[in-house]
Amino acid sequence: MILLTLHFPIYIWSQYVLSCLLCTEWFMSVSQVPSEKILRASKVLRNTILSRAPHIIRDRKYHLKTYRRCCMGTELVDWLMQHTSCVHSRVQAVGMWQVLLEEGVLNHVDQELSFQDKYLFYRFLEDESEDAPLPTEEEKKESDEELQDTLLLLSQIGPDAHLRMILSKQPGQRTVDDLEIIYEELMHIKALSHLSTTVKRELAGVLIFESHAKAGTVLFNQGEEGTSWYIILKGSVNVVIYGKGVVCTLHEGDDFGKLALVNDAPRAASIVLREDNCHFLRVDKEDFNRVLRDVEANTVRLKEHEEDVLVLEKTNNRGSTSSPLKYTVMSGTPEKILEHLLETTKLDSQFTESDPALDDFLLMHCVFVPNSQLCPLLMRSFTYHAQPSQGSEQERMDYSLNNKRRVIHLVLQWAAINTDHLQEEDSSFHFLQVSRFDTLYNYELMEELPEHLIHEALEDGQRVYCSDHTYSTIRVPVSASVREVIAAVTDKLGSGDDLLLIHLNSAGDKELLKPSDVSIFSSLSINGRLFVCPRDQIDSLTPLPEQEGPSAGSMSTFELMSSKDLAHQMTLYDWELFDCVHEHELIYHTFGRQHFKKTTANLDLFLRRFNEVQLWVVTEVCLCPTLSKRVQLLKKFIKIAAHCKEFKNLNSFFAIIMGLGNPAVCRLSQTWEKLPSKFKKDLLSFLLKDPSRNHRAYRLTVAKLEPPIIPFMPLLIKDMTFTHEGNKTFTDRLVNFEKMVSLQGTYFSISETVLNRTCLIFLVCFPENDCKHSPNHEILPESAFQ
Repeated sequence: MILLTLHFPIYIWSQYVLSCLLCTEWFMSVSQVPSEKILRASKVLRNTILSRAPHIIRDRKYHLKTYRRCCMGTELVDWLMQHTSCVHSRVQAVGMWQVLLEEGVLNHVDQELSFQDKYLFYRFLEDESEDAPLPTEEEKKESDEELQDTLLLLSQIGPDAHLRMILSKQPGQRTVDDLEIIYEELMHIKALSHLSTTVKRELAGVLIFESHAKAGTVLFNQGEEGTSWYIILKGSVNVVIYGKGVVCTLHEGDDFGKLALVNDAPRAASIVLREDNCHFLRVDKEDFNRVLRDVEANTVRLKEHEEDVLVLEKTNNRGSTSSPLKYTVMSGTPEKILEHLLETTKLDSQFTESDPALDDFLLMHCVFVPNSQLCPLLMRSFTYHAQPSQGSEQERMDYSLNNKRRVIHLVLQWAAINTDHLQEEDSSFHFLQVSRFDTLYNYELMEELPEHLIHEALEDGQRVYCSDHTYSTIRVPVSASVREVIAAVTDKLGSGDDLLLIHLNSAGDKELLKPSDVSIFSSLSINGRLFVCPRDQIDSLTPLPEQEGPSAGSMSTFELMSSKDLAHQMTLYDWELFDCVHEHELIYHTFGRQHFKKTTANLDLFLRRFNEVQLWVVTEVCLCPTLSKRVQLLKKFIKIAAHCKEFKNLNSFFAIIMGLGNPAVCRLSQTWEKLPSKFKKDLLSFLLKDPSRNHRAYRLTVAKLEPPIIPFMPLLIKDMTFTHEGNKTFTDRLVNFEKMVSLQGTYFSISETVLNRTCLIFLVCFPENDCKHSPNHEILPESAFQ
């Protein structure tokens, strides 16, 4: 107790104990004692408010009762939004104040446990005392200096506090916005990845927040009746079985307790908290059974030969007034899924109402029904004729005509999404050429197909070296094969020799590339170069001098360039690379290129760009010879990162920040000491790079940005991999179509707001530049990226 009072005055401690005694078990279990950081944050905010807006903390009357030295919830939210740029909404501000409320350093006058943006009174813990001291001038100055760091800290941990506040409400008291926030959280919990969207939305309405403060607490014992299912939100637990001890440890994102509910059996093991302050999401037995019953009651199964061939789920059609219910595909055979999508296609005159499920099928079909199988299915549907017993002749003709119209609509959609890929495969190209759909609509189908919907980045002026270090410049696609590269070099040199292509890195290691290898340029290492030579000259190959990297930085020219212009040009370059990445490349990358035998050249090139920028930052800083110049260089890179964030180029933003966080740069302690505090604060404000809670800060920021956006691609790949590995592609020999929809939804969050935008939108952000720039636009000397 003596150590505590050094930092926590006795009168504040007594007030804190009193407030804790008045609080419920939920509040106590979230935080027993306020942390030093939150105590300091509370003091900084109070001192700053008393310094800048003392009228906020004053005596107030309500219903003839006087409440001493308190603040109003709406005024606190208003004040917070006026004093920091890291708060984007009032909801976010509420979460920041909720942090103080949970820790007990800010209290509602009637001990309510959730902060609300309303005409409600709150009081800082220091003001609970009758003789609470006012801050001195020195304390005001210190608080003013610490304010931005304090607000950044609260903005980082505020979303979790806001989520806990929502979960602490009774399920019936949660608003639509509350349920949406809970649902978004459930989307990233590993234990729930296999559940359908409908089930997750149902769970959002019944989940209960539960927390326990002390390690060693027994949540339930082996042999007890199962009453709840648990999901670990924070912390870890041990699974203990009598006679065996601890059999395993479960961590954040894992679940337990479901088996006893499903089998209506006693608990098979005991659960013991492994660490302090563990948080859980709980679903009680009654709600658990009801959700499962509701899901099964709304499930329609189509059977053939006593086996399921199509599983549909009945859901509310919120977007339609004419049809309040709709059936979405959960799983099925490819044939039946295709039949269902065709049957449910609405036959308006222009097919104006798009079907998201159809788009999902057309984009993801390569995973479960390749073109060689899909084309015969489409032709069979196109040529299908109703049997004579099925209605009058006119009805059969109308049915056949409408069926053809649906197939044509699907084929047009399919071709619009997959044009280049369809032309590459013999089966699909032959199908589109020989199918005389024009006899029905009087136009050639192929004339309606866009020429190039999938852009492929071209490497303009790629150098291929000879053994004597001379080179030839060739122009080939980034997806070019070894054969194509050698053919281009042979044509340029006019040589008939049997040439080989070698990948040589800076250490002199040689790799003989196979003729069938593709995407050569996109898969090169950063310091790798391509050499072409006869077999008898391989041993004489030596690295180029430039491969050893630069011996001096480019500070002399670099410091003359405008930080904003540099960030602008980097954004234009990154946009060109990113705009070339097609959805299929992410699918191939997620499921494994070897299963499709397709290239992901544009995706590889975009990912390589991140490494180049990061290495460029490290190289420039480490090669700078003088202390003062290094400080200027750090300031320059921080400014560039800030402008990249302003231009919504999150790829280069992350690359620069991670480059500055490289150990080789971080160890330059004298340089960092000389960096002005303003730039240090700017660097700390870049909270997007914080990985906690599944990159929550990054996701919240991206959700608020308007297009165009260049995202942090590794995180998008991580989300798709998480969805893929957490769900089976086939369930009981049926295609898990919900998984396909979920994967497409992960990419849709980026593609809808980023890729499928015209250059006009880009020009709105950058009106002084043409959006059509060569991806080989030179930004910095080549040596800067070595």
